[in-house]
Amino acid sequence: MRVVLQRVRRASVSVGGEQIASIGRGFLLLVGIGAEDAGDEVERLAEKVANLRLFPDPEGKTNLALTDVGGEILVVSQFTLYADSRKGRRPSWTAAAAPELAAERVEAFARSLEARGFAVRRGVFGAHMDVELLNDGPFTLVLDAGSL
Repeated sequence: MRVVLQRVRRASVSVGGEQIASIGRGFLLLVGIGAEDAGDEVERLAEKVANLRLFPDPEGKTNLALTDVGGEILVVSQFTLYADSRKGRRPSWTAAAAPELAAERVEAFARSLEARGFAVRRGVFGAHMDVELLNDGPFTLVLDAGSL
C-alpha cells in the first residue's frame, strides 16, 4: 500500500464537472493498493498518517499533528502509484491490486481514519476525477507500507 500525502490549505475532487468532496486545511491522500498487499497495511498506514507531526507550531517547527490543528482528510484512490515504467513508454499496472480488492481497502483506510476522529472526505473509486489542491509548503511525503 502506498500513500502520497500532501499537506494542503484546501483540496477538492470533482467528477463530471461536479464537485463531490472538499476539505480545508489538512491532508490530501492519494492511495494505491498493491496486488501483493496482505491487508494489515491499512491500519499501519492509518496510524502513521494520524500521528505524523507535519504542521508548524508557533515557533515554526513541524511539531503539530492533524488533530492539533483541527485538520481534515481527503482520500483519493490512485492505482497509478503502482506504475512500472522501467520498460518501454507505456507504464504497466500489473503490480496494482484488482479493482474490487483495492476499492475495499481504500474504503477501509478511510474508515480507519474516521475511527481515529478525523473528518474524512472521499473521491469516487474508479472514476475519472479532477483533483484540485492548494499545497501548503509544499509539503509532500510518500509513505510505503513496505518500509514502515
